[in-house]
Amino acid sequence: MATDTRTYNDAIDALNSLQTPFEVIEARRKAGIRPDETSIQEMQVYLARLGHSPSDLNRLNVIHIAGTKGKGSTCAFTDSILAHHRLASPSGLPSKVGHLTSPHLIAVRERIRINTNPISEALFARYFFQVWDRLGAGASPASLPDDAAAAAVPMATRPVYARYITLLAFHTFLSEGADCVVLETGIGGEYDATNIVPSPVATGITTLGIDHVFVLGQTIDKIAWHKAGIMKPACPAAFAVEQVPEAERVLRERAAAKGVPLSVVGVDPRLAGVKIRPDARFQKQNASLAVALAEAALAKIDPSFRRREDRLPADFVQGLENVVCRGRCEVKVDEEDRVVWQIDGAHTTDSLLVGTRWFVDESRARPGPRVLVFNQQGRTEAVDFLDGMYQAAKREDGTAFDHVVFCTNVTYTTGYKKDFVNNQYDPKSIEAMSVQRIFADKWRTLDPSAKISLIPTIQEALDHVRSLSKDVKEDQTVQAFVTGSLHLVGGALSVLEGADAL
Repeated sequence: MATDTRTYNDAIDALNSLQTPFEVIEARRKAGIRPDETSIQEMQVYLARLGHSPSDLNRLNVIHIAGTKGKGSTCAFTDSILAHHRLASPSGLPSKVGHLTSPHLIAVRERIRINTNPISEALFARYFFQVWDRLGAGASPASLPDDAAAAAVPMATRPVYARYITLLAFHTFLSEGADCVVLETGIGGEYDATNIVPSPVATGITTLGIDHVFVLGQTIDKIAWHKAGIMKPACPAAFAVEQVPEAERVLRERAAAKGVPLSVVGVDPRLAGVKIRPDARFQKQNASLAVALAEAALAKIDPSFRRREDRLPADFVQGLENVVCRGRCEVKVDEEDRVVWQIDGAHTTDSLLVGTRWFVDESRARPGPRVLVFNQQGRTEAVDFLDGMYQAAKREDGTAFDHVVFCTNVTYTTGYKKDFVNNQYDPKSIEAMSVQRIFADKWRTLDPSAKISLIPTIQEALDHVRSLSKDVKEDQTVQAFVTGSLHLVGGALSVLEGADAL
């Protein structure tokens, strides 16, 4: 049998061909086309074409997590707790933990992890092309679901980008024999591509807010309805952090309709003395939810596990304290260029408020000019984010940042890294820097004294920030806040570290 010579780069090229072009997205938006139950039926058919059934996914002991803010942190906490428990438990269980998260920061393979590490390029390519070839071969009647409605759905040969990665992750975890999976939803819950697991071992809902309004609705109750879709009657371990009253009401109503007892998790008192980073209530809520999810999963997976009411086990504490959430409240000190990079992938009104306050607290003890590097591509409502950021960073003299840089998500002066290619944004708008000009006009009304720069790439934006250090005093460093989207943050980390993956 011939050796498959297709590489990781070949896989990324093929994956990028599944991105929905900007023009198609706009046409669907104008036509009011949104995900619905057909999305789930399609995923079931694709899964069957791979040779798997939804019931196979139950073997993965899935911990399913949805929400608006804190999903990534909660997933990372949960994954880290399970990793440290595996090392400490006499049973060594769970022996192999999968983790699907999004978006990636530097390399697509970061989205699919096993035992906390991104799968290798070779493993990614192997399973990617297994999925690619099986879907490309079509389907025999015997491979389709029993559900006639699902089997009759008209479908493309292969699904779009995000759904393909979800299928790839399931195929990878099943092929690798994972006995627990931390599964982060993409958008929503009810009709999200991940929501085909019949019986997750535990479900968790993080803080809800207004985001993805076209898909989920413009009010918190509509958004809560979608997020609650991950709760399943066959999964009694359903948790949510404290919510605004309207959101909690909807979550409880949907849980009751499904016959699921929902537990609302406050800050776990057993976290006292545990070093959660950042040391803020929102992160302690995420950590508390992760503890509840891990305990529920381990109660099923590891016969030796016993929950303690008085304190957290040492492996849980280590998991929480040693978690790595790259690109979230991350500080990188560049002594050579005299820049302190404070990086946070906040991308909603509330998270940007929290992130900006974190930056202000973090930079308070360090003298030097403040610089904001910001982008949110393709979201017209993002201009309204700037008001809250200005208010959160405003100093006594009414200024917030000395320099403000608006850039695109283009990585390098030579173009995008393959893993960063995104066809969902209007290329003409990016080239003209249309969104960035709107941001700049807005900031001028908020903070007229700030020196505003429009820069076409992330690489050039960071070089501009470095150049500012030549004008600061010897005892000062440039305080740079990079935020606005994980795409920007990932590109910045790629430029700063020259890393292949995180």
